[in-house]
Amino acid sequence: MVSLGMTVAGRMRGRHFDPIDPESRTFYVEIRPISDAFVAEALAVSGLDRDLLLRDGRDPAEAMAECALWIKEVCGASVPVLAAYPLSFDWMWIYWYFMNFTGSSPFGHSRCIDIKTLYAAKAGVTIGWATKRQMPRNLAAQRPHTHNALDDAIEQAELLQNLMAWPGNRPVSEEGRKD
Repeated sequence: MVSLGMTVAGRMRGRHFDPIDPESRTFYVEIRPISDAFVAEALAVSGLDRDLLLRDGRDPAEAMAECALWIKEVCGASVPVLAAYPLSFDWMWIYWYFMNFTGSSPFGHSRCIDIKTLYAAKAGVTIGWATKRQMPRNLAAQRPHTHNALDDAIEQAELLQNLMAWPGNRPVSEEGRKD
């Protein structure tokens, strides 16, 4: 992991989701690589320079401790939940870095939500059909997907907000009632 971006998408109050401007509370850090093993094509997507990261990137332990503190500050008494699209990719890196460099995760071992699965459940489609291209246009984030960690966190927060406000497509049974 060479960069980490986070934002606050909103807060749950009982069964009600209160969205928060995802640009208002953000965290971003570029991290010094921990290994010589990397995929050049994957690094190129980020637009980051490996040599610069080796020289100027934050120490991973400092970066993750700072991120954990930021999460604690923005959440206050609320319980933090990591949301991502797709969660499985982001979670494995973020959780591993927290555990290896701080000894614990602010999200525990499972306080996370997969935006892709949330869409599949609300749309009544299989996970294979839960792609951004298949989603109704009104759910899509208006922000571009740039592969910058913070930009993408903000984009995903907007998508989550749209999904939380969307009632979904509940299947209609043979008798014409919503199941």
